[in-house]
Formats: sequence, C-alpha cells, structure tokens
Amino acid sequence: MDRYLTYDIPAEAVGLSVEQFLHKQGFSRQVRIQLKKFSDGVLADGQSVFLTHRLRGGEHLSIYLHETAPSERIIPVPLPLSILYEDEDLLVVHKPAGMPIHPSMHNDDNTLANALAWYYDQQNKPFVFRCCNRLDRDTSGLTIVAKNMLCASILSERTARKEIRREYLGIVRGRLPMTHGTIRAPLGRKPGSIIERTVDFTHGEAAVTHFRVLAEENGHSLLQLILETGRTHQIRIHLQYLGFPLVGDYLYNPDYEWIRRQALHSYRMTFYHPITGKSLVFTDPLPEDMQRILPHANCSNLA
Repeated sequence: MDRYLTYDIPAEAVGLSVEQFLHKQGFSRQVRIQLKKFSDGVLADGQSVFLTHRLRGGEHLSIYLHETAPSERIIPVPLPLSILYEDEDLLVVHKPAGMPIHPSMHNDDNTLANALAWYYDQQNKPFVFRCCNRLDRDTSGLTIVAKNMLCASILSERTARKEIRREYLGIVRGRLPMTHGTIRAPLGRKPGSIIERTVDFTHGEAAVTHFRVLAEENGHSLLQLILETGRTHQIRIHLQYLGFPLVGDYLYNPDYEWIRRQALHSYRMTFYHPITGKSLVFTDPLPEDMQRILPHANCSNLA
C-alpha cells in the first residue's frame, strides 16, 4: 500500500546523505532500494534527488513508498473481520480461533489474509499481506498487520530486538506448585515430524517464557504468559515441559473435556508506533470458550 512521508530536516541532520538520514529513521536497505525505482521516491524541496544527496538545513524531504500490486495467490474472501485499530501504517486485528493467518495447501480461502484482501479490495487499494506476529490457527487474539514495507521492516527489527511486549492467557488443568516462574528451555523440531516441536538442549534454539498464575477454578489454572522469544509452538511446548500442558491442544495434550482447541489467547500487546513513536497498548478480552472454564476469572487488572 502506498505511503507518503515528509520530514523537515533538523540541524543535527545537516550534511548527512539522504540514505544516512533514512537509515536513522528506520528505513531498511531493502526499503531504500525500492525508493530508487521511482522518480518521485525521494524529493528535496519538491525536486527529485538521489540517495547520495546531502541534506541542507530547513530542507523539506518527501518520501513516497509505492506499492501497486496486491499479494499474489491471496484470494479476496468476505470473511468476518474484527479490526481493533487502523491507521496509515498498521492494523491491530482480533483473530478468532480456527482461522489460519496465511493461506496454505488446504487453507486457501479461510484465512486472515483472505479477509484482509477482501477488505482492501472493496476499497480498491492494493494490499500486500505482512503479518508481524503469527498466531497458530487455534490460538485466538491480537495480531499486528503492517500496511506498507517500511512499517513491516521496522516492526520486524523491533521484534528481533524484543521491543514488542506480547502477553498471552492460557489455561492448564490442575494447580501449579508455584505462583510464577520462568521457563528456559531451547526448542527444536521433533524427530520424525515436520509439525511438532520439542525441548532440545543439544540443538534447539533459545526460548524463554515467563508465567504467572492468575486464577484457579473448576480444577484448572489461568496463566499469564509473556514471551521473551518467539519460537514456533513456544508456549505450548514450554507448558508441556513444565508438566502442565494447555488443555485442548490437539498436538501436545488432546484434553477436550472443556474446550475443543488449545486454550491460548493473545491478550495484550505493547509497542511503540513504528512511524510516529507513540506508545500503543491493545488488549483483547478472554474469549467465551476460555471464559467458560473459569467463569469468575478477572483479567481486567493484569499488571
């Protein structure tokens, strides 16, 4: 999706090349390369300039990010879509359980990408799907979608630097012997499976999950879970390793007495806006199928 940005050059940026200045604003090398493809990609006081142009005091710099073609092979489909926040750069969306994020071989018309493709197709806007925090199909809750290449690049870098705080709610059967703790156990592929992961202290990648018990009811515990890393199936495997797997998890604990999907919900996300720098906090209430297990749990006062 197109994005137009303007900058008034401050005194401390005088003498920098456009490329150096944009790098400081978070423009990745790939995004800077894209700017070179269009004559109006970079303008200084209304005149087209190269990225080598040296900035002058009081100069007005205009950046135009062009995207004219939508994502390939994503079919626009009119699916239910719950957008909690939208601006020129990003969306925060509630993803329901059962909806995949991306199309795949057996899910090409029922994903979040299909729903957003339809949403923007109705507005005649080309949309490239860039989801910044992927959720498993049966995990519900908050996910961030970037609307342009710059936003996606900055959010990707901040995710790698652990600058996006992601908080989940999960339900396990039983009572934990501790009220809080940290699980540090590296994760890797389970031998013989292309889907399952397992704790692997020899070849696995570092993975850290912090947890806290919030409520106990009906023989189950509600946990607050904070990711320090973001490995595939991290929470699911770490809780299994702890001896308290998520209920309803078809891969790691097919306990369907109370719920038919893994009881995991992306509850809160805290991050700085990639373009404006504004602090953003979003929450998504515990969904009904999880609330039924602990009907008196109160998540409104989470620290």
